[in-house]
Amino acid sequence: MSKYAPFPQIVLEKRSWPDKRITTPPTWCSVDLRDGNQALVNPMDPDAKLKMFRMLTEIGFREIEISFPSASRQDFEFTRMLIEDHHIPDDVTIQVLTQSRKDLIKKTFEALQGVKRAIVHIYNSTSPAQREMVFGKSRQEIIQIAVDGITYAREIARNSKSEFILEYSPESFSQTECPFAIDICHKVIEAWNPAPDEPVIINLPATVEAAPPQVYADQIEIMSREFSSMNNVIISVHTHNDRGCAVAAAELAQCAGASRVEGTLFGNGERTGNADLITMALNMYTQGIDPGLDFSDISAVARIYSECTKMTIPPRHPYAGEFVFTAFSGSHQDAISKSIKYHQSHGGYWSIPYIPIDPADIGRDDESVIRINSQSGKGGAAHILEKYHGYSAPREMHSEIGESIKNATSLTNAELSTDEIGAIFKKTFFNVPGPYRILETFEFSTAIKNKSPQQPWRSFKFQTPYGNFDISEEQADVGNIHESIITFLNSVRSDKVPITVSMYSTTNNNPEGVTAYIQVNSGNIRKSGAANDTTVTAATMRSLCSALNRMHS
Repeated sequence: MSKYAPFPQIVLEKRSWPDKRITTPPTWCSVDLRDGNQALVNPMDPDAKLKMFRMLTEIGFREIEISFPSASRQDFEFTRMLIEDHHIPDDVTIQVLTQSRKDLIKKTFEALQGVKRAIVHIYNSTSPAQREMVFGKSRQEIIQIAVDGITYAREIARNSKSEFILEYSPESFSQTECPFAIDICHKVIEAWNPAPDEPVIINLPATVEAAPPQVYADQIEIMSREFSSMNNVIISVHTHNDRGCAVAAAELAQCAGASRVEGTLFGNGERTGNADLITMALNMYTQGIDPGLDFSDISAVARIYSECTKMTIPPRHPYAGEFVFTAFSGSHQDAISKSIKYHQSHGGYWSIPYIPIDPADIGRDDESVIRINSQSGKGGAAHILEKYHGYSAPREMHSEIGESIKNATSLTNAELSTDEIGAIFKKTFFNVPGPYRILETFEFSTAIKNKSPQQPWRSFKFQTPYGNFDISEEQADVGNIHESIITFLNSVRSDKVPITVSMYSTTNNNPEGVTAYIQVNSGNIRKSGAANDTTVTAATMRSLCSALNRMHS
């Protein structure tokens, strides 16, 4: 492995960032319209960029990098359109990017003519690889490039009626020696010569993520210590995702002293992308910190983002992906279902297993939380039946319900919809055909309480292979009607293995009146049945009939 060199170790005594925690949000700066846009195969047209800009302001971004006006006519014209057509809210500051070259800086300020307030973001490359292989310049020459550009920009800014804030980025900071980064940033601040209360943004990009996030945090703490006495210097970070740790790097950087974060929605950007500001903001939200950004309708944000960029969002993207709240695993489904019920009855902090944020808080319904396929278990199916079909099946039935669902999914190896699950449940446990049947006749009586002479009561004949059992609603004690029938069956059956009732339950939460659930045992066989009817007596008898027919089959 002689081809690659390890990243140089950062020497930092008494580092403090590991003991810090994020307690307040940073200043957020969206770079979707610049960094994100330049990474698209087909960059956004002006209408799409304007739509995205408006959405960003509605979300709550107050600093938005809108363009690289000296790099393309389209970016220059978009900048002019926002200014001339008054699209910029009073509390929003636009930001534009330019290299530290006089001709490009001049073009940039031309694009900003008439703006109320703007951040002028100037950069030049500082890493050894860029200095030696790309530019062939010494450290001092690289510093001079930065100083010349900043000095020229300051002259233009002083002669303008607009308010301009300087942002300087030593490009490839994360691969630049910290002492050199400190030196060039000091020289830039001196060249800009800000007033004591005039903010200057020192943006420290991980232009290429070449080391673990804790190394970047060390670099940021070194820089933060250096400029801590300068109250007007804002330490900003801009992380890329080459190693998959852009969010982690930006979060640790905040613990190390950064108070401003640049990034994009869904992490769009060059190569592997930028820090995803949605993930960062909602990570804070789940820790009880208001991020100051509104993602209460994450699906609408995702839809507009996809319309504007033509990019798709991976189904497992944090918070916004189709499957991020979905549990297919049976044990996960059971834990989620139980915990949701517990939370609903006990309240307290959100701590549902496997779901770090309440989907409702970001506009996601919980239909997708539990979905059923061949990997799913009994608890998930029972949850779906209760939530979407109103059937609160007793726990004793859950194994049989899970078995019926697994039998169905094993045939197709595909996910089942909530409607399909309801249909399987009804087919398996309701009106099961067989030798046990119920016949009913209607008679009129004044003997039943609360019934007028015009209301019928029902008389039932429970037909079995061993004889019939007659009962009427007028005679029935619904608390033991099923036991009476079982006693009758055990007395007349030729097979002397007794039948017992192991579970009986009724509910009144379905449109048809009463739902009865019953489970019968005979030897090692245990079968359940269910039924809907307008009375407890009728529902009980019908559920028993289905259970016995399932046992007989």
